[in-house]
Amino acid sequence: MRASGRKRPQFASPLTSIEICAGAGGQAVGLHNAGFDHRALVEWDPHAVQTLKANAAGWPGWNVKRSNSLRPMDVNDFLKSDEYKDLELKPADLDLLAGGVPCPPFSLAGKQLGRDDERDLFPAALEIIEALQPKAVMIENVRGILEPPEVFIEYRAEILERLKGLGYSVPLLKQQWTPARQDVAMRSVWRRLDAKDFGVPQLRPRAILVVFREDILPGDGSEFSWPVRLDGDEATVAGALEKTMKERCRDFWDKNVRGESAGPGERTGKDVFEDWLENSEKAAAAGRGVAPTLVGGSRKHGGADLGPTRAKRAWEALGVNGMGLANDRETCDPERDLFRDVGPMLTVEQAAIIQGFPRGWEFQGGKTARYRQVGNAFPPPVAEAVGRAIAAVLRPEHREELLNGYVMDAGDTAPQADAAGQMEISISRSGRPSTPRNNSVSDLLSAGI
Repeated sequence: MRASGRKRPQFASPLTSIEICAGAGGQAVGLHNAGFDHRALVEWDPHAVQTLKANAAGWPGWNVKRSNSLRPMDVNDFLKSDEYKDLELKPADLDLLAGGVPCPPFSLAGKQLGRDDERDLFPAALEIIEALQPKAVMIENVRGILEPPEVFIEYRAEILERLKGLGYSVPLLKQQWTPARQDVAMRSVWRRLDAKDFGVPQLRPRAILVVFREDILPGDGSEFSWPVRLDGDEATVAGALEKTMKERCRDFWDKNVRGESAGPGERTGKDVFEDWLENSEKAAAAGRGVAPTLVGGSRKHGGADLGPTRAKRAWEALGVNGMGLANDRETCDPERDLFRDVGPMLTVEQAAIIQGFPRGWEFQGGKTARYRQVGNAFPPPVAEAVGRAIAAVLRPEHREELLNGYVMDAGDTAPQADAAGQMEISISRSGRPSTPRNNSVSDLLSAGI
């Protein structure tokens, strides 16, 4: 079950990982495909935990009984939990501690409270790192923690200083350096990656921190190389969704908007599919075949849709109605879900495909709860790319196999340009969004950054 299509590597001595803030398993799927065996999955959201239960049973070291034992857990409570004690891990035994710490404290669309936001779980992650002393650490977050650099550069420097004190290899930083210069220095361990560069048909920039213990990487850590992109053509919405869109429309191939046999001149499911495919392929031919960032919404936010106005316009160019989510194929309302003026709505399954999940991944909960899990996930192919780069350091004898098909960084730390057409939020000279927001959570999740 691999969206990337790559064979999962097998090592004589398995690589182990623990996943905190696991969500619905996006990063866990990618790291599994990169060859890591999960010792624990820590997540607090009940719907996401149910999703992990439904999917993890077949992984190495897991079975139905173990996956069913998963329960919602605050990451702050992990080190005190029976689950942690049952692992019987000694310090330095674990290969990788990974997780996606909550993004609202660092969102460009929110209040940018950082360390002062109660949702900031970097301190909890650092406590777990101190206790476990894993060989490598991988932490994912929104790009707002990196851009613009002056906003959180001091906090990022403090995190790296703490990691250095715990025995991890981090770059040299000097307080007198400008934020821009410190940011460039940090890019050996803390970098923005864009999902569209890794076979995901979506604009989704993420900030990723990767560090190794000094005894694993003596010196400056030059043995680790960042994946830059897949060596191949960019994925498109047309290519990713053609199969599932045809399946949905084929149920109404000769039927009209009411689900009845179509009369002369009436639009059919076949027409819906062909119009969607034409629009989506035209967008791809014009260089706009990648979807805007999917957003999951918050519990305070209403029903699921595909984002703010600008995102909806981008979806419209791709032949998709972004005003809501379609019902599952089995309960399709043709008038609502397919026969729209702009084009069909996406199902949750199709949104998950756009996010890079394998098709068989079973999300649990109602439609809105499932879509929020998808929209808040870390794309598995991006996690797999970084995971393979980490595994190439921990299992150097497999390096060629692990990195085959990827373009790797050659050491150039020049600033990365934003993807053309990507949604931006303007930043004032103070480093804050130029338009004040009242609800940081809902604004973050509606802006999709």
